[in-house]
Order: sequence, then structure tokens, then C-alpha cells
Amino acid sequence: MTVEYTGRHYDVTPANRQDVEAGLTKIRKILRDRFDTKVILVVEKHRHKAEITINSRVGPLVGLAQAGDMKAAIGEALEHLEKQAVKNKTRIITKKRRNHSKWNGEVKPEPAIAKAAAAAQSTPVVMLVHKFPAVAKSTEVHLVRSDEAVAMRPMTLEEAIKEAHFRDRDVFVFRDPKGKVMVLHRTRDGKMELIEAP
Repeated sequence: MTVEYTGRHYDVTPANRQDVEAGLTKIRKILRDRFDTKVILVVEKHRHKAEITINSRVGPLVGLAQAGDMKAAIGEALEHLEKQAVKNKTRIITKKRRNHSKWNGEVKPEPAIAKAAAAAQSTPVVMLVHKFPAVAKSTEVHLVRSDEAVAMRPMTLEEAIKEAHFRDRDVFVFRDPKGKVMVLHRTRDGKMELIEAP
């Protein structure tokens, strides 16, 4: 475990080093990994700031803290790092506990399902595969009249496409300059389809 100390407007004392290294040994026990650490201790006006960055195989962990004295700031930053380390460790453990076996094409039924299937093979079961309803239900048609999908004046194809996009319509009816009725229809894949009325 290598620790790099930087002091900005502050001289890093041996007591500070000891506090940081004691906290990092706790975090090392949690992560069970070797990591590099950068510690930046800053004093601005009457505020003491501690920034501790750990580069582990899980990813970077950063602990920032600000307090009235440097010892308290270091303690808070180490607590923040410890919480992050525990969170990352539990996330890794839950990922490892999931069943990641690859499917090879074989279906392996669970024991309860296998027993039920074995019991069902010995006794015949009547199954209804498909049944049509006796009376077909008719649904009421709900119509809404809209003038927004119809152009009032003749327009070219380019103008009609722009107008359909502007009005946000999937169907747009217009007349071309010759007076022929045309329908623009937006398909499911987003393309515009032109239908010419006879």
C-alpha cells in the first residue's frame, strides 16, 4: 500500500500520517486488495479539508471532508471511504452469488416440477386447446373528428412533408398543385409513405 501525501498551505505532520494509515488499514481489510492512495490536505482560511483517493481494482473511491481541524477532516474522509468500500464489496458479493451458468440448450426442471410431470404421465388429462366464443363481441368505435390532418390549400410534396412533421401527424391529407388528392402516412419505422388517391 503506497500513500502519497500532498499539503496545500499545510505541513503534513506524522500524526496526520498515522491517522490516515490507521484508517486505510481498516479499508484494506474490507477490500482485501492492494491499492494506491493519494491524500491531499488543504487549509483555506479557517477550514481544513481532507481529500483521500483510493485507486483499487473495483475503481476509484474518493473521500472528501471539511472540518474545523485537520484530524476531524481526516476522520470524516476515512468514514466516507469506508462506507464506499463496504458498498462496493457487498455489490461484488451479490454479483458473485447469482447463478451465471450458461444455458447449453438442455432444460433442467426443478425437482417439484419433475415429480408433477412424472405423476401427470401416468394419468390422462383432458385439455381444451382452443375455443372460439359463442357470440363475437363487437366493440364500439370511438370517432374523433380532426381538421389538423387535412391541408386547406394545395401544396407540393415537400411542403406537405414539412407540414406533417410540424403538426406531428402520422396521416396527412393534401391536394397537389394539379388538384389530385394525396395522403402521407408515417410507417412504424418512421418513414413517410405517399398514397395517391385515384
